[in-house]
Amino acid sequence: MRRLTRPGPVFRPSPAQLRTPEPPGNLPAELNGFFGRHDELATLARQLESARLVTLTGLGGIGKSRLARHAAAILQDRFCDGAWLVELADLREPHLLDHAVAEALGVADHSGRPARSSLGDHLADRDLLLVLDGYEHLVDACAELTGQLLRRAPGLRVLAAGRRPLGLDGERNLPLPPMNTADATALFADRAAAVVAGFTVGPSDEAVVTELCERLEGIPLALELAAGRLRALSAAQVLHRLDDRFRLLTGTRPRRAPERRDPPPAPPAHGDLPEQGGRPPRHQTLRCAIGWSHELCTPEERLLWARLSVFAGQFDLDAVEYVCAGPELPAGELLDVLTELVAQSVLVREETPTGVRYRMLETVRAYGAGWLAATPDGDRLRRRHRDWYLGLATWCELDWFSSRQAEIAARIEAELPNVRVALEQSLESPAETHLGQYLAGTLWFYWVGCGRLSEGRHWLDRALELESNHDEARLKALWVAGYVAVIQGDTVGALAALQECRDGAERTGNATAAAYALHRTGCLALVSDDLPRAERLLRAALLRYQEIGELNSNVLMGQVELAMALAFQGGLADAVRLCQDVLEVCEEHGERWTLAYAQYVLAFAAWTRGDGERARGLLEECLAIDHTFHDLLGAVLAIELLAMVTLGEGDAEEAAVLQGAAGRIWPSVGLPLFGSRHFNQPHARCEEQARELLGAERYEHCRRAGERLDLDAAVARILRPAGLLPAQRPAPGTNEPAASPSASGGETAG
Repeated sequence: MRRLTRPGPVFRPSPAQLRTPEPPGNLPAELNGFFGRHDELATLARQLESARLVTLTGLGGIGKSRLARHAAAILQDRFCDGAWLVELADLREPHLLDHAVAEALGVADHSGRPARSSLGDHLADRDLLLVLDGYEHLVDACAELTGQLLRRAPGLRVLAAGRRPLGLDGERNLPLPPMNTADATALFADRAAAVVAGFTVGPSDEAVVTELCERLEGIPLALELAAGRLRALSAAQVLHRLDDRFRLLTGTRPRRAPERRDPPPAPPAHGDLPEQGGRPPRHQTLRCAIGWSHELCTPEERLLWARLSVFAGQFDLDAVEYVCAGPELPAGELLDVLTELVAQSVLVREETPTGVRYRMLETVRAYGAGWLAATPDGDRLRRRHRDWYLGLATWCELDWFSSRQAEIAARIEAELPNVRVALEQSLESPAETHLGQYLAGTLWFYWVGCGRLSEGRHWLDRALELESNHDEARLKALWVAGYVAVIQGDTVGALAALQECRDGAERTGNATAAAYALHRTGCLALVSDDLPRAERLLRAALLRYQEIGELNSNVLMGQVELAMALAFQGGLADAVRLCQDVLEVCEEHGERWTLAYAQYVLAFAAWTRGDGERARGLLEECLAIDHTFHDLLGAVLAIELLAMVTLGEGDAEEAAVLQGAAGRIWPSVGLPLFGSRHFNQPHARCEEQARELLGAERYEHCRRAGERLDLDAAVARILRPAGLLPAQRPAPGTNEPAASPSASGGETAG
């Protein structure tokens, strides 16, 4: 029999003994929450697997240091010898760099050897991540040391955070962009809750906080400083005061100590200011953060930074060379200076459909604008900026009548912020009002052809409220304003502008302005259902165009409008001949915008004759072109007629959906179908017959489903089956309804 023995004491390790040993290193603990940057963290991890040197670059306050330290904390377990941080922002002397790195790594050598030799020996056999933070003012010395250490220590990986790359072979660079709006909002809310107990972003202030984060461009430092202002202000008040962001975002002043009789302590040495809120001195105000980048620039780089502040949004090298070059910045050297500003994260380089372009964050631009205001050059630079975009608009108008229309539309879209600045600059100066009138008129192709009717009307009305002594510029703005008003269904506004244009053209003998005013008056008669008058005026305008040798997209559009007037009066054969002639001229010149309207008229004629198949093919091609240019008028006219064609094919539900989609677009254009009985005829017939087939309730259900479609979704719905868009199913939860409401148990997905 086995003797029963009393068990001995059970060994129970303490919590400290159970804890996994901390990896070696000197990374400081994070004092508050880290938000967002998931893509950047993943990219850093991948780059550090494939490269031994990774630089994280970006503007001051963008969050480089925090991201580098957070990434190192996540990745340190991958390195047997841990992750080590070397803070270099406060180091001013390059010859002390080796000693600073050795001190951070805990390398003690009393042998008298150079510190770099000791560092090389220390790292030679180690598997270690070295984080160099804030090296931008020591780039050359830091690059030399890093290169030597990487060659000596095969197990060493370096993550460097600064405002420019080190420029070493094998270096991988990750430029750090601003935070997206969602992450910026989360960061702001967290930091705000730290200073205002119970702060949350609720429905009442969500829009204000979102706008605040967008205005601060997702710069973490700016967000944290703005959150600090909530001690005394509301979020709405902070937003209201952002026009002077450098004065507002200054952090908190150190509390003044009470008076004492003892002698005060000696002041801190230069560059050795006390930290506030865990931030180094250079990050205690937004001005200091941007100013630190400014101090690192050469005089030429600072001058270009200031001059570039006249731009808004993106800009290209050609514009920079025209606007910013001068005796102090020769055109031949400007590219090198600009390249340095990109390297120092002052400028952002972006690949766009119109080529390589550059952009400044608004905070950086505002800092440069302050420096430009302190020089006598500001007015001259702004005039040169205006002149460049005036010339660009002139060239684009001339080139619109060519195969480059899509390129021009994309170019003006990209340049729109700068075009707005040029318009504002011209209209603010009484001596330059005529230039604003000319520019607003010259952009007719963009206002009308690219879905910017409302904005175009705004600038044209502003320009025409002002007097100028240049009749030609005013007359052009008048006929363009009349054109826009016609499309918007504003009969009174159109008549006033076109009559003034005709009177002015007769008084000054301006045959071109007279022809355009006559043409647009005929167009007004067309949409007002006065078809005989429309035919007479349009024929007269086309004759005048021929007499003065005018041939462009406007002239061809007059021919299309005449064809429409004839078609509405039953003259289908003559209408088709006119549009076939337009197609031939468009083909010869590569013109696509007017061609789409000619196809619309040909489709109307085909539908009227009962040829629905041909009408659909023409309308689908027309819609594809209109969507390319974002021409809302052309697109909505095509969708309206397609609804009738679809009904004729036997699909009343889809016809109702398309009518709903068109109804959503019309408010962005103007009066639906111009208030015209003739243009409205297909719509009215389609609605009447679809209601009869579906019943009022089902028709309204399908129409409301169409109203949930934006333009892109409506175009995709129409063109994918035709093979004019890549075939793909809409993702779950998108706003594209199913192909047929009845296919999903009688309900249309939203």
